[in-house]
Amino acid sequence: MEGGFTGGDEYQKHFLPRDYLATYYSVDGSHLPEVEMLKFYLECLHRTSSFLPTGGLQGDMLIDIGSGPTIYQVLAACESFQDITLSDFTYRNWEELEKGSGAVVKRVLKCDVHLGNPLAPAVLPPAGCMLTLLAMECACCSLDAYRAALCNLASLLKPGGHLVTMVTLRLLSYMVGKCEFSCLALEKEEVEQAVLDAGFDIEQLLYGLRSYSVTSAANTGVCYTVAYKKPGP
Repeated sequence: MEGGFTGGDEYQKHFLPRDYLATYYSVDGSHLPEVEMLKFYLECLHRTSSFLPTGGLQGDMLIDIGSGPTIYQVLAACESFQDITLSDFTYRNWEELEKGSGAVVKRVLKCDVHLGNPLAPAVLPPAGCMLTLLAMECACCSLDAYRAALCNLASLLKPGGHLVTMVTLRLLSYMVGKCEFSCLALEKEEVEQAVLDAGFDIEQLLYGLRSYSVTSAANTGVCYTVAYKKPGP
């Protein structure tokens, strides 16, 4: 990582899906902290399905923002949603997602959270649910940019829809193979306030003190939120 926060061009050139999957989603025991982190992600998603008064996240359409090359995050949702959209910024990740899509996964789109319509040029009906897991802190170079991006995501949801976020805290960078990519070092309180200011009520907030083996950062954590979009005026 040189010359400041990692930009979009660097992601297109150097983010290799196979390296990312080998580092963070291998189950061969070579990256035990990463396995424990994945377990935490899955536990959070499972708890959400039994937490909400409605009996879980349900609706016609779900959008996953910043899917990366993974689909684990939407597997359980396939039983509750009839129309699922996966999205990512890089074309290599689109290619990986296309391999795993099918059934209720209707489309794979480019996303850019800094646009008023993050899925432009595609225009979709307002969704009932949106996921963005471990993506926003990599895409936003400042707290102001993060707050603005959450507002952009809110525009894709219908009133009463749910936003599910997972953010790695206090992390300045992460490795994919031999390449280093920037992160915005957020605090739990900053994430919580940004979600509230984007027009949501938080129904669930889980915090876990976790760290990766492939970063030098200590005392990192993960903030997981489930928020309900308030009706407009």
